[in-house]
Amino acid sequence: MSRQGSRDTAPEIAVRRLLHASGLRYRVNVPVPGMPRRTIDIIFGKAKIAIFMDGCFWHGCPEHATRPKANAEWWRTKLDKNVARDRETTDFLRSAGWTVLRFWEHESAEDVARRIAEAVASKRHPLGDP
Repeated sequence: MSRQGSRDTAPEIAVRRLLHASGLRYRVNVPVPGMPRRTIDIIFGKAKIAIFMDGCFWHGCPEHATRPKANAEWWRTKLDKNVARDRETTDFLRSAGWTVLRFWEHESAEDVARRIAEAVASKRHPLGDP
């Protein structure tokens, strides 16, 4: 597991490229304030928008998650803890006034980037004013 990439995954990079090409600027892999050992994949700090790009296996995608048969109990516990940690992180950030967007790795990068851009635009112009 130590060789498993947790940052700069292909889906993450694809979304970041599209966001950057559309003129949006962001930070990556920023620690969650007040929660040690947790990071936000893409962050728009002034708008208080946190984006997480979740892998189907590691984060329990309802469509694509699988459970290994070897050492099944250990994996079930591990993956259930990941899902619980995701929920806790989302709740923590939302209670602090953040907008939290979570996307699955199988979602289209174009669709994800569009939804993020819409969220950022709505935060920049909450009343629709330029």
